[in-house]
Amino acid sequence: MKTKNILLQITLLVSFWCSAQSKTEKFPFQNNSKSFEERVDDLVSRLTLEEKVSQMLNAAPAIPRLQIPAYDWWNETLHGVARTPFKTTVYPQAIAMAATFDKNSLFKMADYSALEGRAIYNKAVKLNRTNERYLGLTYWTPNINIFRDPRWGRGQETYGEDPYLTAVLGDYFVRGLQGDDPKYLKAAACAKHYAVHSGPESLRHTFDVDVTPYELWDTYLPAFKKLVTHSKVAGVMCAYNAFRTQPCCASDILMTDILRNQWQFTGYVTSDCWAIDDFFKNHKTHPDAESASADAVFHGTDIDCGTDAYKALVQAVKNGKISEKQIDISVKRLFMIRFRLGMFDPVAMVKYAQTPDSVLESAEHQNHALKMARQSIVLLRNEKNTLPLNKNLKKIVVLGPNADNAISILGNYNGTPSKLTTVLQGIKDKLGSNTAIVYEKAVNFTSDTLLVYQNSLKQYSFEGKQGFKAEYFKNKDLTGEPEAVRTESEINNFWQEGEMVVKSIKANHFSSRYTTNYTADKDGSITFEISADDGYRFLIDGKEVINAWKKNRWGEKTFKLTTKKNTVYNLVLEYWQGEGKANVALHTGNFEKTDFKKLIERHKDADAYIFAGGISPQLEGEEMPVNYPGFSGGDRTSILLPKVQTELLQSLQSSGKPVVFVMLTGSAIAIPWEAENIPAIVNAWYGGQSAGKAVADVLFGDYNPAGRLPVTFYKNDTDLPSFEDYSMNNKTYRYFKGTPLYGFGYGLSYTTFKYDALKVTPTVKKDSELTLTVRITNTGKIEGEEVPQLYVMNQDSGIKTPLKSLKGFERIHLKAKESKTITFKLLPEDLSYVTADGTLKPYSGKIKIAVGGCQPDEKNKVNANIISQTIQIVN
Repeated sequence: MKTKNILLQITLLVSFWCSAQSKTEKFPFQNNSKSFEERVDDLVSRLTLEEKVSQMLNAAPAIPRLQIPAYDWWNETLHGVARTPFKTTVYPQAIAMAATFDKNSLFKMADYSALEGRAIYNKAVKLNRTNERYLGLTYWTPNINIFRDPRWGRGQETYGEDPYLTAVLGDYFVRGLQGDDPKYLKAAACAKHYAVHSGPESLRHTFDVDVTPYELWDTYLPAFKKLVTHSKVAGVMCAYNAFRTQPCCASDILMTDILRNQWQFTGYVTSDCWAIDDFFKNHKTHPDAESASADAVFHGTDIDCGTDAYKALVQAVKNGKISEKQIDISVKRLFMIRFRLGMFDPVAMVKYAQTPDSVLESAEHQNHALKMARQSIVLLRNEKNTLPLNKNLKKIVVLGPNADNAISILGNYNGTPSKLTTVLQGIKDKLGSNTAIVYEKAVNFTSDTLLVYQNSLKQYSFEGKQGFKAEYFKNKDLTGEPEAVRTESEINNFWQEGEMVVKSIKANHFSSRYTTNYTADKDGSITFEISADDGYRFLIDGKEVINAWKKNRWGEKTFKLTTKKNTVYNLVLEYWQGEGKANVALHTGNFEKTDFKKLIERHKDADAYIFAGGISPQLEGEEMPVNYPGFSGGDRTSILLPKVQTELLQSLQSSGKPVVFVMLTGSAIAIPWEAENIPAIVNAWYGGQSAGKAVADVLFGDYNPAGRLPVTFYKNDTDLPSFEDYSMNNKTYRYFKGTPLYGFGYGLSYTTFKYDALKVTPTVKKDSELTLTVRITNTGKIEGEEVPQLYVMNQDSGIKTPLKSLKGFERIHLKAKESKTITFKLLPEDLSYVTADGTLKPYSGKIKIAVGGCQPDEKNKVNANIISQTIQIVN
């Protein structure tokens, strides 16, 4: 026995010594005097096959024997750092930032977001939480897919329908995010979704796209090419869909020929999440995970996001389906990114690693969020100078489903700010107590029958305490002991993805149970409304009255209870949440149909009506089980403004009072009646944390709007071809042969501008640059911003080209009567076109150049003239 104890002690001492040695030993890859290439080669050479494969999952585990920490690659910063448990600055949604037509603003926003991301990552390192999603430095953004059809629910995440605008803004975003340090990345951007990917959402896991070489290179690839070859983006995300029968993540054309060979991309590629599973589960192009994973890696897809499909790579190597050398290529790419982010070097060597917590929601960042929200607002109509409104009005009635909707201003893929301002709050803050501001929701997005809420909080109690007993579980099925139990005064919870629900539970993969006793205050009835994402069930006195336990994102259900005064009813609401944002709410009231005539009569003393309508991320977005009139699965089945909103606007217009329509949306909405009848229409997108203040600044004249549409606003559904048709025939301003309601690039101002003194060489040689200058004068009485846009139009009917193409833009500020001369430089590629086989060829002969504050053939009233000139391109 004594001998055994001695042997045990010796074993423990040896183990301790080995452990101590491993902590002090310096491997060559830890020697920061060596090059990143040398260090990566050394690190990967020390890994077993199983360890290599483990690093190809988005949640890469730690390798303690080599002192390699765990790291989760999945993070988002579409318009500010998203889904983190920390408060961050939330800028306008991507489509709104595109409407600024201000590349410098986008660069600064990306720079600020990277700083906030660094501060968060530094926290994660100190807290040993680098294994958690949404805390890393690899951001899967920007989304540079072309918004080819306004019905796509994820178009809000893009920079619009134009390849040139998308490429320029994407370039400035990537360079702002990644920084300018010659050695280290501030953050790693990722261009997605590669490629030819833009809905429908319901088909994205099965869709096989085929477009002509001309359309591929003219529309779908230019932005990706720019970001890969010019911006040096660190990552690319391959799309769910297939391209010419092969899944995008295993496409010979996209991944091998174009990305790796033609463009010489050396960064990393991640699959879209669960895309590898689609190979064998949905596309049916591969028999199993082993074959799918081997093929994806062979084509250069380095990370399998969301699943464990890549774990089958170990067996694939053993079965000879792929070599370990091929695995090494991917693993080296991944570690190269981590080294370039400074993850294996001392803090003192990496300036970004010294970013302080104080950058989070700093005053500078918040001011920029407000600036971009203002810049993004597009004034679509302003008859008889209805706007700006007088600040001395006595009574303003604010109505609509987006007037006080925090979700609609935050968009999707968003963070959580400490403070946000809805449209209603922005107006209240602007006018103070001098003006009576009355709010009535009046309609939902698609219905005029609303649950008129009543305050029932005093009627809820449990175990002697007013409110609800709330239990939170660290799983989705309410099993085991709850992680936290507390009393909540009401059930009205909304958590962004990644936000903490309770101390030990993030807003992912959890469940909760809310229990109370409801005491009826009268004989009659009460309606309970539950809204939640994802699943829930509702029980009264032990009987299940609502069952939406299966996924029901953004769903609302009601139950009408017949009550007897002083009777006590036991209520239990059970809820679970998987991925994405989390929300659960219980409201009470009774349904009432809004009487528009009575509403007008009730407010006959109003000086103006402001209707905040449109749509919301509650209706459009990524693969959502939403099914309302005009909406399905995250996409839209109609681009028309929901009928009930038009009907309310018609009633408001009949009052004879000024009516302002503030439209919040992530996509183009057809508003043919409104465009003819409502005097003032403002498109405010999803404007971020300061959306309400920005809207109020525009409505009351403290900011002169200058946003421009990054997408075409069509007149009706009949203008659109099939949503599943990826050809560009009769789509976007570049190919649409009809007359839009409002064209790409359109937007009004409270002042006017004049363009003159266009100077350009009438003849230019092929493959040469062309420089032109133009003078712009603010001819109005107030200062304002203008967005000069340069378009090129082919004059040779013998070749296929866009009808017109944006090739330059700036955003400038001019005081009243001030003039500025700006310079545009057209590169040889700007004076070229894509041939039928997908190659770029210089124009020959005549082309026309037009410069102005909108497209050269915009049919609406504009605040500036357009000037043009024909030039000759010679050999």
